[in-house]
Amino acid sequence: MLTVDDVLEQVGEFGWFQKQAFLILCLLSVAFAPIYVGIVFLGFTPDHRCLSPGVAELSQRCGWSLEEELNYTVPGPGSAGGAFARQCRRYAVDWNQSALGCVDPLARLAVNRSHLPLAPCQHGWVYDSPGSSIVTEFNLVCDNSWKVDLFQSCVNVGFFLGSLGVGYIADRFGRKLCLLVTTLINSVSGVLMAFAPNYTSMLFFRLLQGLVSKGSWTSGYTLITEFVGLGYRRTVAILYQAAFALGLVLLPGMAYAIPHWRWLQLAVSLPTLLFVFYYWCLPESPRWLLSQKRNPQAIKIMNHIAQKNGKPPPANLKMLSLEKDVTEKLSPSFADLFRTSQLRKHTFILMYLWFTSSVLYQGLIMHVGATGENLYLDFLYSALVEFPASFLILVTIDRVGRRYPLAISNLVAGAACFIMIFVSHDLHWLKITVACIGRMGITIVFEMVCLVNAELYPTFIRNLGMMVCSSLCDVGGIITPFIVFRLMEVWQGLPLVLFGVFALVGGGMTLLLPETKGVALPETIEDAEKLRRKAKPQENVIYLQIQPSEATGT
Repeated sequence: MLTVDDVLEQVGEFGWFQKQAFLILCLLSVAFAPIYVGIVFLGFTPDHRCLSPGVAELSQRCGWSLEEELNYTVPGPGSAGGAFARQCRRYAVDWNQSALGCVDPLARLAVNRSHLPLAPCQHGWVYDSPGSSIVTEFNLVCDNSWKVDLFQSCVNVGFFLGSLGVGYIADRFGRKLCLLVTTLINSVSGVLMAFAPNYTSMLFFRLLQGLVSKGSWTSGYTLITEFVGLGYRRTVAILYQAAFALGLVLLPGMAYAIPHWRWLQLAVSLPTLLFVFYYWCLPESPRWLLSQKRNPQAIKIMNHIAQKNGKPPPANLKMLSLEKDVTEKLSPSFADLFRTSQLRKHTFILMYLWFTSSVLYQGLIMHVGATGENLYLDFLYSALVEFPASFLILVTIDRVGRRYPLAISNLVAGAACFIMIFVSHDLHWLKITVACIGRMGITIVFEMVCLVNAELYPTFIRNLGMMVCSSLCDVGGIITPFIVFRLMEVWQGLPLVLFGVFALVGGGMTLLLPETKGVALPETIEDAEKLRRKAKPQENVIYLQIQPSEATGT
């Protein structure tokens, strides 16, 4: 019996064909970054105040500077309501009165400004920003500020709802078809969002992007891990995720060069239309074709791979088939994830780790964006730390193991959140440094929990276990914007307290998991209970079984 891995050992596990496919598919991971965290720039909220008719004319007539205009016409920081009153309330004054003077014009109306009645911003707002965002265009501030949270939550709702459907398409109709369909829908919905006439239609296109974009990323992950040989699956799995960090690094530069949200949305969406050329650039997964009993097509693709790699195909290529699945008669069910004490413990811990890693990852990005002095540079600095995070994973998982790096990374992220609370706002460089350390810690957690998750479940429920546990990642993404922006209205450090507690608890819970370094992948529930320590080549420990559908829960 000749398997795909046997053939790849002869024609090249990571030859010219795989390298070309890997670079092409990494573009999907790069393009996913603006969808996942683009809210930082698309939903940027600048300083703002009520638009009061007559103020601009009075300011021009009196020759006021912006500072003087704010001092004379806007409720001060010490007024009742604080920052909310300054940004969301106006003096109930007719500024078109000719009797108003240029030196403290409100003096003759009230001895103390605190006695002047305040009114809501009936005429809109003035934004201190040269560009535009969905906030400035649709006035998503003050009583409507929750709509920014909903905008980001919407894409995570799409991730959650699309997981099952897209995963089914990939398994039923093929990786390539799933990739082409999802990338096309994602591109079109991204372009249409740039032309959305109102908030509701924009929300719809954002939801549509969420429904397919994660599936697009997953399909690319599936294809590349099924194209390469055993010795390279771990490396391409991690580097494919690292390509996402490249998208993060490019995003602030594009946002700085294109400060208007509609043009920025077009800039990140239009190039993805080129992904339709994948139809001609990439073949279907030979492993999937074999699973569908389409052996002649699989053999033809393996011949193509051998030709591209400049190696002769094996003489017995026509005997190509799947490896025997010893658990093919077992029917997975949701109840299997909780059937035994060890599986129950693993399932609950992994659910928690997926949830908290998502909350901290997105939450730190949003918190830095909302409190930073320079949105673009702060975002860039925190994005750059994802590269050393991937490097640390590569050098530690086979030397140190999984459990301790995962636990320590959680503890580092939690400690960084608590330290940020006590760093003075004047020491901005120190706060960003600590935030970057926390971001690196939670990035390691985010990438490693995917690997550990696949190693703890027996083969026949491994996909199901990944899907169920990683769905909590999307649930975390749904509530994170509300945690960050609503709690910051109470106190800027309050979200960080919650993040710190989440991470420290996660670090402790990780120590309750077994170490899976050098442990044979469990085939049955009994194996998962014992997790036998039969050493295999490290490539076989997890990467044999990781499917992109597992890695992201789709």
